[in-house]
Amino acid sequence: MTSQSQGIQQLLQAEKRAKDKLEEAKKRKGTRLKQAKEEAIAEIDHYRLQREKEFRNKQTNVMGSQGNLSAKIEEQTTETVRNLASSYHKNMESMMKKLLSTICDINPEVHPNFRHAV
Repeated sequence: MTSQSQGIQQLLQAEKRAKDKLEEAKKRKGTRLKQAKEEAIAEIDHYRLQREKEFRNKQTNVMGSQGNLSAKIEEQTTETVRNLASSYHKNMESMMKKLLSTICDINPEVHPNFRHAV
């Protein structure tokens, strides 16, 4: 019987060692999963920061070119207004003469469709 109880004791001890190894492996796995999760979060944050920086650079490039575009449009508008004003001053006198001559020089005529009432 003693050999049988020794065999049982050995089996119990082997079972306990296996259980301890299994618990230790679970702990290592949990630790490794936590570490992998932290590494993934750090990598995601790094990627996000990099993409945001690229976006801000592109945004400043686009907004900067839009600012230049608005300045260019403003300059063209000012030039057009200047040209119109000079054209107005240059042609005002001759146009006023034409307009007054058309209004004041009346040439009375009978309309061709007028029928003389008898």
